[in-house]
Amino acid sequence: MLFLAGQTGMDATGRIAHPGDLVAQFEQALSNLKAVLEAAGGAMSDLVKLTIFVTDKQRYRENLKALGETYRSIVGKHYPAMTLVEVKSLFDDEAMVEVEGIAVIGHQSSVFSHP
Repeated sequence: MLFLAGQTGMDATGRIAHPGDLVAQFEQALSNLKAVLEAAGGAMSDLVKLTIFVTDKQRYRENLKALGETYRSIVGKHYPAMTLVEVKSLFDDEAMVEVEGIAVIGHQSSVFSHP
C-alpha cells in the first residue's frame, strides 16, 4: 500500500500554477500525484481511494465537465472510491484544490475500472 500525500497545483518552481484556474490546478495536482505514484513503481490504475479537497464546491460543480475531461486524460477510465471535501482554505493561499490518495501497487483487480 502506498499512501500519497496531498498534491496541489504546485509546479516545479514550488509555486501554485495557474492562480484562479481550478481546472488547470486540478490537472497539475493529478499530474503531481501521478509522478509520485510512478516514482514508487505504481500506475494510476493502482489507486484505490482519492480524496479531493476544494476551496469552492460551487466552482467545482460549475466545472464538472472540464474536470472530468482532465481526470480522464490523466487517469483514464479508472475510478477508485472518491470523496470530495470543501475546505475553508489550503496551506498555499492560491491553491484551490488538493488531491490525496491510497494505492495498492501490483494488485490484479479490475474492480475499479470501467470498459
